[in-house]
Amino acid sequence: MVTVTVLTGSSVISIIPELAKLRIEVFRDYPYLYEGSEEYEQKYLRRYAESEQCIVVVVKDDDKIVGASTGMPLADEATEVVEPIRKAGNGVHEWFYFAESILLTEYRGRRLGHRFFVERLNHAVDYGYKRACFCAVARPDDHPLRPSNYQPLITLWKRHGFNKVKGLETSFAWKEIGEEHETDKVMEYWVREL
Repeated sequence: MVTVTVLTGSSVISIIPELAKLRIEVFRDYPYLYEGSEEYEQKYLRRYAESEQCIVVVVKDDDKIVGASTGMPLADEATEVVEPIRKAGNGVHEWFYFAESILLTEYRGRRLGHRFFVERLNHAVDYGYKRACFCAVARPDDHPLRPSNYQPLITLWKRHGFNKVKGLETSFAWKEIGEEHETDKVMEYWVREL
């Protein structure tokens, strides 16, 4: 049986190891092509447990986590995420950041992506944030590892009121499948008013 629950603050700690494994599995696919490590992932995810207003929407099939979506106040995010917003003249304390949405392939197409957005949007509104944003990796349409059946999520993002802000970008470094070391990847911001 598939269930959806919402965790906040320190209640996130109990699922960090399982969530770390899921992130590695899902982000290995296009467009991220991420070759991650559990050690890094667990360190990364602990930031959510340290943010009082974080949210993690968890999808379980029986007792197994098969999907999750995260968010936190932008001010609690990494410098790479915060600085482009600040440099564009925005007060970061009014912004809520939607981080990842990850879901195993066999659970897609069940409107869980929609649920991820609804839960995070409601959470951000409840805390009084004025804007929400997220970053998505920018890949060219002719990327050699793009699967022929790849469906970008742009329609879902726009349906939930997000629009790409031209020129608002950052970069994250990670080791991509086939790379010997980390390289910077361009990330584009998608933003909406709340």
